[in-house]
Amino acid sequence: MTDYLVNAYPALAGKLRKVALANLPTPVGRCAIPVASGVRDIGIKYDNLTSSYYGGNKLRKLEYLLQHAIDKRAKRVVTFGSVASNHALATTLYAGRLGLGCTCLLSHQVNSPAVARVLRLLMQFDAEIIRYGGDYRSRVETMRKYVRGRRSWVIPLGGSSWRGAAGYVGAGLELAAQVEAGEIDAPARIYIATGTMGSAGGLALGLALAGLQSVVQAVRVSPEEIMNRRRLDHLMAKTASMLNVLDPGIPADLHRRAQIQVRDTFFAGGYARSNAATDAAIDVARDALGLDLEPTYTGKAMAALLHDAGRARHRDAFLMFWNTYNSNPLPEVRNSAIDMRALPAEFLHYFDRGLSPE
Repeated sequence: MTDYLVNAYPALAGKLRKVALANLPTPVGRCAIPVASGVRDIGIKYDNLTSSYYGGNKLRKLEYLLQHAIDKRAKRVVTFGSVASNHALATTLYAGRLGLGCTCLLSHQVNSPAVARVLRLLMQFDAEIIRYGGDYRSRVETMRKYVRGRRSWVIPLGGSSWRGAAGYVGAGLELAAQVEAGEIDAPARIYIATGTMGSAGGLALGLALAGLQSVVQAVRVSPEEIMNRRRLDHLMAKTASMLNVLDPGIPADLHRRAQIQVRDTFFAGGYARSNAATDAAIDVARDALGLDLEPTYTGKAMAALLHDAGRARHRDAFLMFWNTYNSNPLPEVRNSAIDMRALPAEFLHYFDRGLSPE
């Protein structure tokens, strides 16, 4: 495992610690996709392969966040997400491997087979599942109830704090090293799904730090109250500032050099919802690229890439898709290991209408 951030800035060693969970670097490659004019090559960054256990983009953030919880002598982490949250599942799985308990404060989302599957896995791996909703005051009271007096450490929604984003600063440096080594051409545009902004914002900072001129296309997949330009700019500025405090060799104004564009038009009507463009992009990824995408995140990012790939203005640009979706088979759900009494009553309806996998 190579730590591209510490290698480039050795002063960070011991100051910005992480637990080695990911298999880095993740591969890059070129593939052909069909467009109206024929076919064209695109690049792919296979962050679906960050681990043979449970991959995807969450792991780069969790390396820093879980280490910080351990450094704070926590016995349990508390995090947030929807009922089918990849982040909540990844946090539960890796916290358990490190001997930490995990409390998941979960909100409702559009129903699908993925919801029942994730909830079953969370129960199987001993997550404490709590319904998280209502007005701001109710949510704060719920969080306090499950944090206070329990030696708990809070991991933010999507793992997207400055510390979590540092994982993707390293990813930007990693890609730059692969470009320099001749493994892949420098992409003009990189397409990545963004829900809580840590991956996209950190990646843009890392690319700027490496001097790579790629423009990150942050494809919004969450509501604007969660993902918007103001919050993205704040997260990037905070990340740059904190890294500068730890190593003054990292410019405090790094966020001003980062190139990132928010793409709002592929939201498909809501979080975890799909439309014809998303469904078509998933089909293209499967048939032409051999990639297994999903409609909440990566299908929308691929839809944005396919849209741009078909436009004359981007005809000569090398486009890259950053695959953030875990591609490993999920652990087998063992019904004998599941106690449905541990599930909030409000979540039981996700197991209706035959959507629960057996």
